[in-house]
Amino acid sequence: MANLSQIILLLGVTVSVVLAFQRLHIPTGLGYILVGVILGPHTIGAVVHVPEFKVMAEFGVVFLLFTIGLNFSLPQLHALRHQVLGLGTGQVFFTTIMVGIIAWLAGLAAPAAFVIGAVFAQSSTTLIGSQLAEQKEENTPHGRLGLAMSVFQDVTAVPFLVVIPVLSMAVGADLLAIALGWAIAKALLAFALVFYLGRWVLRPLFHLVTWRRSAEVFTLAVLMVVLLAAWTTFNLGLSLAFGAFLAGMMLGETEFRHQVESSIRPFRDVLLGLFFIGIGMLFDPAALPRIWNLALLGALLLLVSKTLIVAAMVKRSGIDTLMSWRTALLLSVGGEFGFALLAIALDAQVVEAEVGQIALTAVLFSMIAGAFIIRFNYAIASGLTSAFGLNRKADQIIDQRLTDVPEPLVIIGGYGRVGHTIAVLLKESGVPFLAIDTNQKRVAQGRADGHSVLYGDISDAELLTAVHIERASLVIVTVDDHADALRTVVVLRGNCPHIPIIARARDLETSSQLITAGATHAYPEAIEASLRLGATALRMLSIPTDDIDAMIQDVRDWDYKPVLEEKPIQENDTSR
Repeated sequence: MANLSQIILLLGVTVSVVLAFQRLHIPTGLGYILVGVILGPHTIGAVVHVPEFKVMAEFGVVFLLFTIGLNFSLPQLHALRHQVLGLGTGQVFFTTIMVGIIAWLAGLAAPAAFVIGAVFAQSSTTLIGSQLAEQKEENTPHGRLGLAMSVFQDVTAVPFLVVIPVLSMAVGADLLAIALGWAIAKALLAFALVFYLGRWVLRPLFHLVTWRRSAEVFTLAVLMVVLLAAWTTFNLGLSLAFGAFLAGMMLGETEFRHQVESSIRPFRDVLLGLFFIGIGMLFDPAALPRIWNLALLGALLLLVSKTLIVAAMVKRSGIDTLMSWRTALLLSVGGEFGFALLAIALDAQVVEAEVGQIALTAVLFSMIAGAFIIRFNYAIASGLTSAFGLNRKADQIIDQRLTDVPEPLVIIGGYGRVGHTIAVLLKESGVPFLAIDTNQKRVAQGRADGHSVLYGDISDAELLTAVHIERASLVIVTVDDHADALRTVVVLRGNCPHIPIIARARDLETSSQLITAGATHAYPEAIEASLRLGATALRMLSIPTDDIDAMIQDVRDWDYKPVLEEKPIQENDTSR
């Protein structure tokens, strides 16, 4: 209980700052860093010192890498092997080498110079994604390419997790090479262990867990898998985050991927926030007058080098000049994963504290400037295109390989009798869809049918975020439980007010409630069945089909009132 007051203070300041940053549309990662600066040991005022804080913050990176692994399973990496794989790997490699050489020439030791290059090579997926979404550019060619490359940078950072701790060894080049080789061998061993255990254990485990249909047990199972994988790699002398990344890759191949991401997101966001707070506590404002010029030069080096490297690589891949510059400007910003690598390097004493302060401040400067660069990327790119004397061409459509999976045009909530029927119709019509159900037996049957069916709760807001609900053209709610359907419509309408929703209802009363909750259409099964029966009878009596269709549509347009206003005759009714 001794630390309770400090924890309350930490939470109070964090809530206040993050709310203010969200209101101002500033990335919340910067808000967490500001909280660390305010409550850190280098500023006047209250100082939060909780012994377990550093350990908890480290798990923020663990869960971040697990989430990244979910989005980059082996089949998805194979699908991205062409453009994004080459561009993403090349950007990180060339930026690390270029910045590392400049830092080495400036007087840094080779290991420290290498770390600074790796830190500067990262870009902020959070900042890029949120800024593009605010500008409605997330689905533009340059936005999609920039986001894909940024996310892939996080994957390329995984080898740095293996290499950086080894660089702290004060040994000769030959022994260092042996140590690096041994670390890589252990990484391959860890990959093999997690890969085969994932194939043999993880899928059966989650099949067993989902049979219980308990969100609590499912979340506990996810936490157990993440921590067990992290513990395995840690005991092999590797980082905790590396094991979490491997576990995420294995689960990313299963039908539980999105529900896993939904379950883990609250833990990841909170712990990652603690990690950023810990980064902020490393920042010393008193050192700013002493290092601001070097930090500013570092930020300029980061922004300029990445812009030139990415623009040249994207242009060389066959994309037009304007789009190349716009993509490069998106990726020029520093990234939160750079902070993670820097924290690991400081902890391993590969980088001195003073150099760490300069690098930390440089990345912060670049992220602040990056918000404006991304906002005005078109104007800046147009100016750069003209300045280099090149003709501007219209943006080209990026190859479909930029996406890991086809975006579903339709999302079906529930894969029971009705959901299955709709899925068959959509498949026959060539319309992409994604069905979601909490019944593992239905999920297994759907996947056996060759349909895209995932395990999850369609009324879970976190799951909707994981499946990118905002990209859907239509949502069809087919769950048979009215309370679940009503909750689903409310959540869907609250998260994506622009997406039309078709819902299944038992009767007119439940249909009316669903429409009030936000459904675009809600068809009562009992009345619809009666209409279909009546239509068949009229056709057999040779009534023209057009007249029948018009009659039924008129009933629907009037919310079924024409058939409900006529009261059915009761059995004990003697009136004739």
